[in-house]
Amino acid sequence: MTQPDELSRRGMLMKLGLLFNAAVGTILAVPIMRYVLSPMIRERNAGQDPWVALGLLDKFPPGQTRFATYRHPSANPSDGETANIPCWVRHVDGEKFQVFAINCAHLGCPVRWFPQSGLFMCPCHGGVYYQDGSRASGPPERGLFEYRYKVEQGKLLIQAGEMPTTGVPTASLTNISVKRPPCA
Repeated sequence: MTQPDELSRRGMLMKLGLLFNAAVGTILAVPIMRYVLSPMIRERNAGQDPWVALGLLDKFPPGQTRFATYRHPSANPSDGETANIPCWVRHVDGEKFQVFAINCAHLGCPVRWFPQSGLFMCPCHGGVYYQDGSRASGPPERGLFEYRYKVEQGKLLIQAGEMPTTGVPTASLTNISVKRPPCA
């Protein structure tokens, strides 16, 4: 028989099990509690400026479309390269620009600019856009998303931080005609 002061095998395994469960519970609780409490804990950058410089105007010659990147205004150091956002800049003339998001309006694949044809083309599903960003052909139902821009002190700035969207739902069932024959 065991004496009351000695730890039995069952008691030792029970304590080890409880210790292991407490460690796993703590490891899981820390990120969950950080997520739940993050709105109260997070530092807010009240003075954060959503206008981001893409570069000097000389970088974008009139009549040409150029590739540019900017760092997302709310990026963390741990974001690394994923915080560098690409875009296409079209210098129409003077101080008139068009700045397009690189993402296709269909499924978000990156579009490429082909200066020989004056078209943006999506490699995923064949979406094609004219140089002004409007839809030319393919599955996308609308043109490329455009950023708001302004010119200050010889620099081109865009309003970054939010992906430009139309805000209009893409699917609507209100215009279904009963008189149309079904697709077959």
